[in-house]
Amino acid sequence: MDWDNLRYFLELARVGTLAAAARRMGVEHTTVARRIQALEKQMGAPLFARDAAGHRLSEAGRQLLPAVEAMETACLGVERASPANSASAGPTGLVRVGVTEGFGTLILAPHLARLTQRHPHLSIDLLALPRMLHLSRREADIVISLERPKRGSVIVTKLADYRLYLYGQREYLARRPLVARREDLRHHDFISYVDDLLFTKELQFIDELWPPERFALRSTSVTAQYEAVRAGAGLAVLPAFIADRDPILARVLPQEAVFTRTFWMSMPAEAKPLARMQAVWAFLKEVGQIEATRLVPGGAHNAPSTGAGVS
Repeated sequence: MDWDNLRYFLELARVGTLAAAARRMGVEHTTVARRIQALEKQMGAPLFARDAAGHRLSEAGRQLLPAVEAMETACLGVERASPANSASAGPTGLVRVGVTEGFGTLILAPHLARLTQRHPHLSIDLLALPRMLHLSRREADIVISLERPKRGSVIVTKLADYRLYLYGQREYLARRPLVARREDLRHHDFISYVDDLLFTKELQFIDELWPPERFALRSTSVTAQYEAVRAGAGLAVLPAFIADRDPILARVLPQEAVFTRTFWMSMPAEAKPLARMQAVWAFLKEVGQIEATRLVPGGAHNAPSTGAGVS
């Protein structure tokens, strides 16, 4: 049986759509479809059923999946034993890093670009998404999340803390009622996440400050929230590493409206011996240390104050 066909089956089973599987495999979606058709012909049964959401495993597909996953584990064992993974050869191959949108885009991307320059045979897929990625589904090789994994055979380490504050655009704050205490927040509009699409409880902030009657705008994307605050649509809790660099934004109630969260980094225990995994893992830990001051800034916002309760 063609192992390549089984690899395509495994990816489609994990991501659920031809387009997503094609991106992960670096091919066109027609190639994925052709491989699946060839495998189904070999198996003599349909392995997927198609619905509005994409492809879901049929009964035959569910029976096949554990065996293919076992083959994948065996292949990882062969790769670990390969001379290409020795320290002298340097890291080679692809590592997929799954991370939250803001941290991945603004903090990790420049650093990882330098890592690939340092190791020309190493490739990185940076999956900076506003959702949780799962090691168990092989959606990524290394995952940086806001919740510490509690299950599975995984290696976990604390990467870094980061701080968030309540922010508003300076012109917006100048024309709206002064915020000197929490009760003053009732006069303001808010921007936040979409509650029923929130992928972690660690991103629930606003209700701790002042439960608003309405939101001016909600989004699954922290980048969209940041842009809405910049446009003067209202107040939002944003990571300091995103908002502090913007001179048109100011912290609101900086002594009270402050939150600290933690980034946790994890990878499958079976992947630890791989040279490319060790290289990326160690590098990411260095990044966490290098960026510590940016992630948890000390003192007041470096831009001038716009008035009482704002810094």
